[in-house]
Amino acid sequence: MFQQLIIVGNLGSDPELRYTADGTPVASFSVAVNRRWKSQDGSQGEETTWFRISAWRGLGETANQYLKKGRQVMVVGRVSARGYTAADGSPRASLDVTATDIKFLGGARSDESPFADSGEEEIFF
Repeated sequence: MFQQLIIVGNLGSDPELRYTADGTPVASFSVAVNRRWKSQDGSQGEETTWFRISAWRGLGETANQYLKKGRQVMVVGRVSARGYTAADGSPRASLDVTATDIKFLGGARSDESPFADSGEEEIFF
């Protein structure tokens, strides 16, 4: 079986980089995906779904270096649902994503991007 989730949203927090006991880096951050709609009566609605993202090894280090709160990203990864009890005793659910790829969207300056342009462009006539 193969599972893959693709989300495009905005970072809700700066990545937090930490290391496992064996020294493996993992970056954690949240991504908000907004859905807007207009109902038949003309009223508008909006819904935000939050995803908790974990990016491991080099991907996590790159995410930690270049991503900041508010930045638009596309995250590809595997999703798992997790239930837990909040501090107030209410049941909650979380969608956790283990990232396999992250694309930086939303206008990064080329000197900030790890995928900086080589400066050569092909011009078509």
